[in-house]
Amino acid sequence: MIDHVTISVNSLEKSKMFYEKAFTPFGYQILFGKENIFWAFDIGNGALFEIQYKDDNRLTPCHIAFRAKSQEQVQQFYKAAIAAGGKCNGAPGLRPHYTESYYAAFVFDPDGHNIEAVFDSKNA
Repeated sequence: MIDHVTISVNSLEKSKMFYEKAFTPFGYQILFGKENIFWAFDIGNGALFEIQYKDDNRLTPCHIAFRAKSQEQVQQFYKAAIAAGGKCNGAPGLRPHYTESYYAAFVFDPDGHNIEAVFDSKNA
């Protein structure tokens, strides 16, 4: 299952207004964010669709996080992705700056997209 998808945008304010209106039929609303940095829309089942200003140097054009069932599955994903030619963008481990129990690994795919596996016991 997808945990969250983040895309880079040229104008955060224009994109925020666009998605707020476009998502009205679905009932998706902003769950949290940070002015001039990013906005996260709740799209159901604990999943998020995020927009982030493209000049933030931490962002690749597209970031996709897959929800893992355990920390072990995050580790298995990381090992398999590296063996398949991915490049490390963050070894498996806790990321308490997201949430206390956020355990994730990040790899760049062959095209440089940031792909993540995440297990957060608060979503289990």
